[in-house]
Amino acid sequence: TQISSIIPEGFSISQNYPNPFNPMTNVKIQMSKSGFVSLKVFDITGKEVAVLVNEELNAGVYNVDFDASNLSSGTYFYKMETAGFSDVKKMIVIK
Repeated sequence: TQISSIIPEGFSISQNYPNPFNPMTNVKIQMSKSGFVSLKVFDITGKEVAVLVNEELNAGVYNVDFDASNLSSGTYFYKMETAGFSDVKKMIVIK
């Protein structure tokens, strides 16, 4: 969900909130340019467990909700990739 059309100065992905969580959390992403964005969740072994965003987005600030009710407790990683930017953060699911 786009929460602001104000153009940020760069690309960024925020730490999910709340963290640890059960079962819902939220990730804020910022994009200074429109483009294709991939936001995926991986388990501790590197296996992809969810695709949160995989589409063209306009420049702006977005909130992405993640429902982990189908995942077991543990540590997971989420990775945002777009042209010229990539970042990974850690999240913890507690059931």
